[in-house]
Amino acid sequence: MENHAYVCSIVPPHIIDALAESDDPEVREIGLRTRELDHQQRQQRLQAAPGAAPAAPPSAADQPDRTIFDAGQGTDLPGGRTRGEQDPPATDQAVNEAFDSLGTTFTFYYEVFQRRSIDGAGLPLDATVHYSHNFNNALWNGRQMVFGDGDGRHFHNFTGCLDVIAHELTHGVTQYSGGLDYQGQPGALNESISDVFGSLAKQYTLRQTAEDADWLIGEGVLVPGINGVALRSMKAPGTAYDDPRMGKDPQPAVMADYVNTVRDAGGVHINSGIPNHAFYLVAEALGGCAWEKAGRIWYQTLTSGTLPSDADFQTFAQATTEAAHSLYGAGAEEDAVRKAWGQVGVNSNG
Repeated sequence: MENHAYVCSIVPPHIIDALAESDDPEVREIGLRTRELDHQQRQQRLQAAPGAAPAAPPSAADQPDRTIFDAGQGTDLPGGRTRGEQDPPATDQAVNEAFDSLGTTFTFYYEVFQRRSIDGAGLPLDATVHYSHNFNNALWNGRQMVFGDGDGRHFHNFTGCLDVIAHELTHGVTQYSGGLDYQGQPGALNESISDVFGSLAKQYTLRQTAEDADWLIGEGVLVPGINGVALRSMKAPGTAYDDPRMGKDPQPAVMADYVNTVRDAGGVHINSGIPNHAFYLVAEALGGCAWEKAGRIWYQTLTSGTLPSDADFQTFAQATTEAAHSLYGAGAEEDAVRKAWGQVGVNSNG
């Protein structure tokens, strides 16, 4: 099913569903409200003009063009303007966290891949904080970032995690690179690519090697008392959380455990664990800083203009193998990519 007009959120629907089905009336209301707002964002995106997005400035910029808005716990977007490039830091921590992480993500893409903003041409980066009340999510709606404050019982404010922000902005990179249909395996690849570059942005900022990195997505968004460390683990899919209020992390690491479901657009947040783990294995095998080789292979695959929007795991595996060969020739890099996909049960042979 082709679908480029999608809204991407960091917290997967199965967690929101678990909250919406809670025996605690307050938690149930929070879950239902978050689910409804997620749905409203998707409907608004579908009703927008196909491919609609902010216009890029006339010339590509080497510096980010950020504007942070405040929804004041309402749902009208973008909300009131609170900080732009020429403004001093705000008194609101969420505003400053969003502003800083948008800039850090811009810097990562510019310094590592020479990409100017998410469209490659200096696209302004807009974000809205304090969206609704107890909204347990952060999302990219095709035009801008939107951050909830969390409910304080399960989730913290989502502006505090760089990898969350880089993950969501990478959905924009994918969008401007031709897109991947947000359904089934192409949708799982879409989510996985955002996890890959979300993690790499964090690793680059902290100057971590593949060995030093935690490979967690959303580390820090869960409040104390939740039995979990993050929303996802690329190193060990299926182990990020196991809590009676949120359920157990359902991500598989290999194709033998692929989850067939009609929910979550065919399990895009679940089956992304398979290509996530493949990337981790490549990075682990090559060692050093993961953005230098493994990240470059994935980036070339995404931005080459040849990846079909309905690419499945095997198509993507073949494309990454070809990208490794194109960049580095026959050798350790291509071997690492081919071996990693074999380890997760995906055929990378053309």
